[in-house]
Amino acid sequence: MATLSKKQVKQLRTMAHQINPLMIVGRNGITDAAIAQASETLDHHELVKFTVLDGSPMDAKDCAEAFAGQLGAQVVQVIGNRFVLYRRTRLRHIDPIRLVRE
Repeated sequence: MATLSKKQVKQLRTMAHQINPLMIVGRNGITDAAIAQASETLDHHELVKFTVLDGSPMDAKDCAEAFAGQLGAQVVQVIGNRFVLYRRTRLRHIDPIRLVRE
């Protein structure tokens, strides 16, 4: 996946501001089940906000990098205990987010 431009990151951050977290990382950290669920959620939504609970063994930045690496996604932003990932959908019946071009 090509890296996102600054304009595209800004567009996705603006969109992410309005969404609620769909995934929660708890005390078990990143498990195979969490990866599978995150992959399915990214396929349906493309832009997903995660929350990392206080009992998690990893902080939000580490979780974001780990999820992004395993899912082929890109980290849009990390703020406090939340982070946002983007991955273009693989499903044909979902309209993809139209990213701005440079």
